[in-house]
Amino acid sequence: MPQVILLPTALSEMFAQISNTGCITKADRYGLMAAILDESLSDEEKSALNRLLRAIAKGRLSLVDEISCVL
Repeated sequence: MPQVILLPTALSEMFAQISNTGCITKADRYGLMAAILDESLSDEEKSALNRLLRAIAKGRLSLVDEISCVL
């Protein structure tokens, strides 16, 4: 099975974009899935990922069916 490798700043940029827009796009969801599968995440990246997942579970972020959520 191929290994998932994220770009070095992908998770932090995704976190910033989601925080600014308040919505999670299809592209963001695939990025989150790739991040979850990445075994080399730092503790800081894991914490940011967990914050995003909790915000989704609590309904504080909107899931949208668009590819991009640019303001």
